[in-house]
Amino acid sequence: MKNIIIVFALVFLSACSSDDSPKDYTAQNDQEILTYLSENNLTAEKSNSGLYYIIDNPGSGDTPTPNDRVKVAYKGYYTNGTVFDDNTEGASFFLQNVINGWIEGISYFKEGGTGKLLIPSHLAYGSSDYKEIPGGSVLIFDIELIYVNYKTENEEQIQAYLTDNNIITQQTETGLHYTINTIGDGEQPVITDNVTVTYKGYFLNGDVFDESTENVNFNLENLIKGFSEGITYLNEGGSATFFIPAHLAYGNTGSYNIPGGSVLIFDVELITIN
Repeated sequence: MKNIIIVFALVFLSACSSDDSPKDYTAQNDQEILTYLSENNLTAEKSNSGLYYIIDNPGSGDTPTPNDRVKVAYKGYYTNGTVFDDNTEGASFFLQNVINGWIEGISYFKEGGTGKLLIPSHLAYGSSDYKEIPGGSVLIFDIELIYVNYKTENEEQIQAYLTDNNIITQQTETGLHYTINTIGDGEQPVITDNVTVTYKGYFLNGDVFDESTENVNFNLENLIKGFSEGITYLNEGGSATFFIPAHLAYGNTGSYNIPGGSVLIFDVELITIN
């Protein structure tokens, strides 16, 4: 069984019948967690919500918020040690779409952090059964917060692509990579300019998602950040290749035929500044 914790609130609510009488497991769960900690010689922090958590490695990257997309490797089990779910490679999801114990618990870690979440049922699936998880269950998760959004992952993907294709780029402070293929001998645009360009856009696997069949006019302020930034490094008549991470393109959610988290590559020629 995989990714059982990735559940929308709607699914959680639908698991509860209108005839069910919710049972309060708060005190029982708390005692169960304390017993587990004592028997396993563990020391945990307890939050105001009733969540217990142990930070083995706090991490050193970004700290996630509920609106962020995260990638987490985890193993989920009960206090008796029985494993009900695991994903050692990592699952990617919007943090706001998981159980409350995860939303809160993951926020105590930074990217690269590891630890343990001990989640009482009122922060998980409540007093009703959910799939194979009995109502009122305390859930324990060993977790590793691999990525917050896609910055680190995208950088690794870009570096792997560059290595495989023997490409050396310049990298800006924003995270954009680019190569100047033709310098050009005209003016250099600024971010408020209108420009005429030709381009081809494709993914790291080579699949083309967009291509101009003729010269195209743009206002640079209306383009994705990575594209508009990249154009400002060109002179009229110049050409370049941009390697754009998701945070400078379509972010976590994507757009049309571009999946969220995608690295985009553009071959671009700057024809004129208008």
